[in-house]
Amino acid sequence: MTDKLNEMIETAAAMVSKGRGVLAIDESTGTCQKRFDSIGVECTFESRRDYRHMLLSTEGLGEHISGAILFDETLRQSSEAGVPFVKIMQDNDIIPGIKVDKGAHPLAGFEGEKITEGLDGLRDRLAEYYDLGARFAKWRAVITIDEVNPSQACIDANCHALARYAALCQEAGLVPMVEPEVLMDGDHDIATAYEVTELTLKTLFEQLYEQNVVLEACILKSSMVVAGADCPEQADIEEVAEATLNCFFNTVPASLAGIVFLSGGQSEIEATEHLDAMNRVENLPWPLSFSYGRALQASALKVWGANPQDNVKAAQAELSHRARMNGLAAMGEYDGKLENE
Repeated sequence: MTDKLNEMIETAAAMVSKGRGVLAIDESTGTCQKRFDSIGVECTFESRRDYRHMLLSTEGLGEHISGAILFDETLRQSSEAGVPFVKIMQDNDIIPGIKVDKGAHPLAGFEGEKITEGLDGLRDRLAEYYDLGARFAKWRAVITIDEVNPSQACIDANCHALARYAALCQEAGLVPMVEPEVLMDGDHDIATAYEVTELTLKTLFEQLYEQNVVLEACILKSSMVVAGADCPEQADIEEVAEATLNCFFNTVPASLAGIVFLSGGQSEIEATEHLDAMNRVENLPWPLSFSYGRALQASALKVWGANPQDNVKAAQAELSHRARMNGLAAMGEYDGKLENE
């Protein structure tokens, strides 16, 4: 086994180590604009820097956060005092990661479906990101459910791209995080979500095998099996946990380094409760943790936005609390009573 592969396996294991998960702060400038608009803060290079510095410099964050997914701009940024964000993360025991896809675009010939782009030039970008300090990467594909979708062609195209991306990551020494998100948008029931998620994951792991991706150095970032947001019948916490785990048991090889969940539109509390319920099941073949964006940031963003100059510590306290709650959920030890501490 090569030194590079050993390093990736160790990195992947650290990303899903006991009681720790990944913070997703890889929002594009456009998405960040929407978030800042919601709190009345102008979205500038400086304000994005200050916000992300607030998050990454939270004291003790590394106790529950193992890594953070960054946007290209953020990986290259430094604090106002000139300290590179990568150094701040490393000093806080947080592994730097990087979003490398170029976004989801319409899939030609398939109305309503999307394909994620960004493979062109990826090898060179990954080499640069490694030199900048990143040790894992993320690529997101989106699968839409409606009356006629998803098509097998869409699933195949996105899973093939995910596998090619993953192989390029491992060539460069970066742990690939593969994210096939089955969207919550729509009125489909949980049974339909299960069917689509199962098909997507089966296709993904077939493609990862075909591209010689080493699963022990790979992380799956997955949506949970939940009914569409507009479905009149929403499953309870135990039903979501059972459906999601059954889907994984049928599709995800035990050799995979670990699974982290995206929150996908769930509230902060819902995302924590679902993760906790799954981790209360004993003898799972892989670590189950979190890689939340809004479900970790929402409260912190709101507090910070009310007064970015004076509310840094208060916003960090919100982030630290949510990180701790999800760290407990990643061990099946969450208790809702702790929310009021």
